[in-house]
Amino acid sequence: MFLLLLAYLGGALTILSPCILPVLPFVFARADRPFSRSGLPMLAGMALTFAAVATLAAVAGGWAVAANQFGRLAAIVLLAFFGLTLLFPGLSDWMTRPLVRLGNRLSNTVANETAGASVLPSLLLGVATGLLWAPCAGPVLGLILTGAALGGASLGTTLLLLAYAAGAATSLALALLVGGWVFAAMKRSLGAGEWIRRGLGVAVLAGVAVIALGLDTGVLTQVSLASTAPLEQSLVDKLKPETSPPSAVLPPDGSGIARSDNATMAAEPVAARSETLPVEGTLPSLAGATEWLNSPPLTADQLKGKVVLIDFWTYSCINCLRSLPYVRAWAEKYKDQGLVVIGVHAPEFAFEKQVGNVRKAVGDLGITYPVAIDNNYAIWRAFNNNYWPAHYFVDARGRIRYHHFGEGEYDRSEAVIQQLLSEAGKQVSAGTVSVAAAGAEAASEGSDVLSPETYIGIERAENFVSPGGEVAGMPHSYQPGSPRLNEWGLRGDWTIGGEQAGLNGSGGGIVYRFHARDLHLVLGPGLDGKPVRFRVTLDGAAPGDSHGADTGADGRGVVTDQRLYQLVRQTGPIADQTFEITFEDAGVQAYAFTFG
Repeated sequence: MFLLLLAYLGGALTILSPCILPVLPFVFARADRPFSRSGLPMLAGMALTFAAVATLAAVAGGWAVAANQFGRLAAIVLLAFFGLTLLFPGLSDWMTRPLVRLGNRLSNTVANETAGASVLPSLLLGVATGLLWAPCAGPVLGLILTGAALGGASLGTTLLLLAYAAGAATSLALALLVGGWVFAAMKRSLGAGEWIRRGLGVAVLAGVAVIALGLDTGVLTQVSLASTAPLEQSLVDKLKPETSPPSAVLPPDGSGIARSDNATMAAEPVAARSETLPVEGTLPSLAGATEWLNSPPLTADQLKGKVVLIDFWTYSCINCLRSLPYVRAWAEKYKDQGLVVIGVHAPEFAFEKQVGNVRKAVGDLGITYPVAIDNNYAIWRAFNNNYWPAHYFVDARGRIRYHHFGEGEYDRSEAVIQQLLSEAGKQVSAGTVSVAAAGAEAASEGSDVLSPETYIGIERAENFVSPGGEVAGMPHSYQPGSPRLNEWGLRGDWTIGGEQAGLNGSGGGIVYRFHARDLHLVLGPGLDGKPVRFRVTLDGAAPGDSHGADTGADGRGVVTDQRLYQLVRQTGPIADQTFEITFEDAGVQAYAFTFG
């Protein structure tokens, strides 16, 4: 219940957001009508439509965003017509007559006035407004949408979104009622009803212009987050105890999803090998896996008598890739001594839910141990896990004895494996594994990494400097601006979704000013699956010896799969540089930058 309350209060705060301004004229324009037949249907239509669209966008990926582009355009057209009816009453009579007739048939009532008796016009206006409402998202809505993306479609997700929408509708309803009293008083005292009506028509058309130009998803959204996020975050902090670092985003079910930092995250100190490791819990059920690779399904009971290493990973995660050589080496070295390694693949991006993609990645990465596909995050939640990568060490009695989050501390982790095997009465090989990692799997140059992981999708994008800001869910032409360190911009015609941006024509690109030895970018081809050619430059020149594993010295490469691409590995002194990638074909999908 407290999550529903949190969602409701977060929605109520949206009326304080500057990005709600384009929506308010549509609300106030109905303030002089009976609330039960005008304001209430409009608010209900707005709330239900918003909840439905937000649910689809969170769980269905890019196609839902693309479909909503057409709904957005239809809504803009409808609301523009609505604004004109306020300016020109004769046009209103002519345009709304079919809707009134239809509404009368549905309700078996006779219209009291041309545009007011039937609830259908108000309901349609509410639906249109709901299609335009997405930009006013703060921390509370971020929690709900993250949880929806993790857990998939569910009644709980829809109820939370409905609670959020109901909160916003409540605050707008209060504004509508107050506005009705104010307008009525103005009409009585000033006799200016027609001028008020026309003024509202101008305001509605201005709101349509703001939305059509994308300003509601650009400038106003940025102001909105700056003004309401602290209020919403305080609600989150008071109603929900923090269970992960402040940088992590927590979904409403309490299981946070966050990659570890590029630098190694220190785990709790562990006792020396000869000392007793504490018992942290028991191995949860693995039954939530939707599929298994390299193995039939495994159960906790089957694993009794074995030492088990559970590795939470996802194949586009750079931190996971850099720890993978050690996990593979441990699996090989200790497999005959009683160690079972299980990779639990918990996807971050929608394309990582496709088992075919994971199967190919498992083969390309040389993973031969069992991999559990955790697309519903059932195992993730059973462990109450929060990170990629995360390693849990289980003894032969099925007890979790140690865990480590992030990269590094490999000797300590191997010492734990050796201790647990010794406790199980196994003869343990001495020494630690030697790893010579290459490409994206090579360890990070920690002290030289001054650039953070950077997401391109609008849900988590930061430091975006293209003039006008990001425009969500519709094609828009961008210029990269002048990025400073850790800032970036787009060039060309792109459509930005929740977790990625798609290039609509050839010749577009991305510019990023960074400081690190390695630069990686998660990319995928377009919906048609055709390869996308690209060219990379550093400070305007081909990278030469500083090219990455997926580029040549001339900076050229091809996007063929949905995965992480290493585009830069510098060989000389590390300094601030401007990276630019230009795509010679349309359709590429860009997700996130990572550095090393």
